[in-house]
Amino acid sequence: MFTHRLVFPSSVLRGRGAIKHLGAMCGRLGQRTLLVGGKRAIASVETKVADQLEQQMVSYLGSEIFNGECCQQEINRLADVFRTQGVEVIIATGGGKALDTAKAAGVACNIPVVTLPSIAGTCSAVTSLAFRYHEDGEFRDMVPLPCGPAAAVIDADLLAASPLPWLSAGIGDTLAKWYEYRAISDLTRLTGLAGVARTNSELCYTLIEHFAADACFAVQDGKANNALEQVLDAIFLYAGLTSIMSNGAHTGASHALYEGFTACAKTRHVAHGLLVGYGNLCLLALEGRSDEELQTALALARASAIPTQLSHIAQGLTEQDLAVIIDRSLSTPDMANMPGDVCFADVRGAIERVEGLAAQTGLGFK
Repeated sequence: MFTHRLVFPSSVLRGRGAIKHLGAMCGRLGQRTLLVGGKRAIASVETKVADQLEQQMVSYLGSEIFNGECCQQEINRLADVFRTQGVEVIIATGGGKALDTAKAAGVACNIPVVTLPSIAGTCSAVTSLAFRYHEDGEFRDMVPLPCGPAAAVIDADLLAASPLPWLSAGIGDTLAKWYEYRAISDLTRLTGLAGVARTNSELCYTLIEHFAADACFAVQDGKANNALEQVLDAIFLYAGLTSIMSNGAHTGASHALYEGFTACAKTRHVAHGLLVGYGNLCLLALEGRSDEELQTALALARASAIPTQLSHIAQGLTEQDLAVIIDRSLSTPDMANMPGDVCFADVRGAIERVEGLAAQTGLGFK
């Protein structure tokens, strides 16, 4: 009997220089290729993409700039572009919003998508999920897609050249795989797929705990090293497998708070994973974890350049702003995944505790 649909990427190429296999991968899928992504992402990869396609005699149709929000209007617009230009293969570059938009538009046109992330902000490059937003940037919903990327090309050299905050965002989002899965699951009664998701989520935490600091140094230097490769595997492969195995049902208060932050104009522009990373700390406080455990999490967040205080996210947040953020978070399916009821006072108290510990221990964002 059908109980669970698992959608994996058809192929994942990872490591330093992985982009050198892009042309051959695209050539097996079609002959008319379009590059889609944000302006900066396209600028950072277009020369290499065009060169790889030319080597394999695959037609490069040029690039199409993504408008910045994974909203239904942009999905529809890109789908129209793909149909009009007769695109046979989509290469999606950039971060999670660009990749998700291209994946959803590709599904609408039945065109294979090859993801080439230029930043390591989320595991979107490998998943069959799309996070949709309203046109103003407020979170709308998470949409399961009927197919995943035809291929994901995770090039450590390319990602080493990206700005550090984007790696920090990916680390924050990936740490949530363990913090949230632990919070919403009975770890003593895991079997089958739930057990695999649990193993992957804990591996995410372990790899980041050991390698995050050195990976951040690699990005600051612009040169890939073993630590960065380990962290990229955690962000894309193991976190991605957690999402796939749980079919997206692995989130809790960290992502709920992220959705709340998108309801506030002062904070919705901040990267998904940085907001989730701060939400992780609040989740631990909501669970009643000890000060010692929270301080350990604060130290790891700081080493990974993740915000540990509200002032690192946005200046001048008022109690009214916080009320909007918290109210929105309480209405999300992610918060409903938490064991027991969570109320406004619980979330406000968790934020206050995190703020107090971060200030007390001097673990501020640097």
